[in-house]
Amino acid sequence: MNLPARDFRMPRYDELPNVGLYLEQTVKYINECLSPLNIPVTSSMISNYVKKGYIDRPLKKQYYADQIAYAIFLVLVKQVLAMDHIASLIDMQKKSYPLPIAYNYFCMELEKKLIILFEDRDESPLHTDGVSFEKKVLYRVTSAVAQVIYLNDLFLASDTAP
Repeated sequence: MNLPARDFRMPRYDELPNVGLYLEQTVKYINECLSPLNIPVTSSMISNYVKKGYIDRPLKKQYYADQIAYAIFLVLVKQVLAMDHIASLIDMQKKSYPLPIAYNYFCMELEKKLIILFEDRDESPLHTDGVSFEKKVLYRVTSAVAQVIYLNDLFLASDTAP
């Protein structure tokens, strides 16, 4: 069974383009990054995120690493949370961690959860002693996103199976 999300790897913050991409280039880049997950992004989605203030306005119509990181996060997390909850997560992040650290942590946690699911292993329980509220929330969010990605991959593979 072909499971494209099995070996999915998120681009880390320092790998994101920081040269300024126009909207269509940004959409193309994000779609390429997320193609194994079969989660498409459109120009109108990105424009709406900007319009609602979830992503900073482009500078001279160009998007940079911060905006791309938030866009990738939004696209993935919107699979499991309402936008008002996602906005709360972003507010938490801004008060707790610089974006590059928070984004890379999200990437790492999501990849770990996907490996556990695709290898059919049990996830170790979250030990809450000394773990910040923000990390607990992110841990649960990445678990939920990974579950949706995993299930979508299974259904997609079963649709294409002979």
